[in-house]
Amino acid sequence: MGLTDDAAGSRMCVVAETDLGRLLLEGHRVLAAEMVQWLDERGYPDFRAGYAAVFLHVDRRSGTRLTELARRARITKQGMMLIVDDLESHGYVRRVEDEHDGRAKVVRLTAKGRRVAAEARRAAAAIESRARRQLGSRRYEVLRESLEELVDAGEPEPA
Repeated sequence: MGLTDDAAGSRMCVVAETDLGRLLLEGHRVLAAEMVQWLDERGYPDFRAGYAAVFLHVDRRSGTRLTELARRARITKQGMMLIVDDLESHGYVRRVEDEHDGRAKVVRLTAKGRRVAAEARRAAAAIESRARRQLGSRRYEVLRESLEELVDAGEPEPA
């Protein structure tokens, strides 16, 4: 909120619009909370919103290297390592040797991890469906396209 002068020179209060970054952050918070609630209601009370970075990006059969998970989720390797450490402590994933490179490790889902990953995908689909119904298909598509454009514009050029 700020003060400004009108044409007559008197002071008036102007309510500032919420900045775009804040709206995006709050939107993410609301959608993440919806996913956490969905999974809690289905028997996964230890699920955290950040876990989706793994569950929605890991190759379900062969597993995925941590560096590739980080790239897909668009977070740092260090951030992904913290998430994988936490998931491993809850029994959702395990690290195994990469069949193609014995020096590397692959993150694989355990049976418990496969169940929660399937629920996370269902939750994501339900959240998207609710958003489409709430906004209407046209506005929903415009929102998605606009967000993709903003994200793509902020991505570094491939080497």
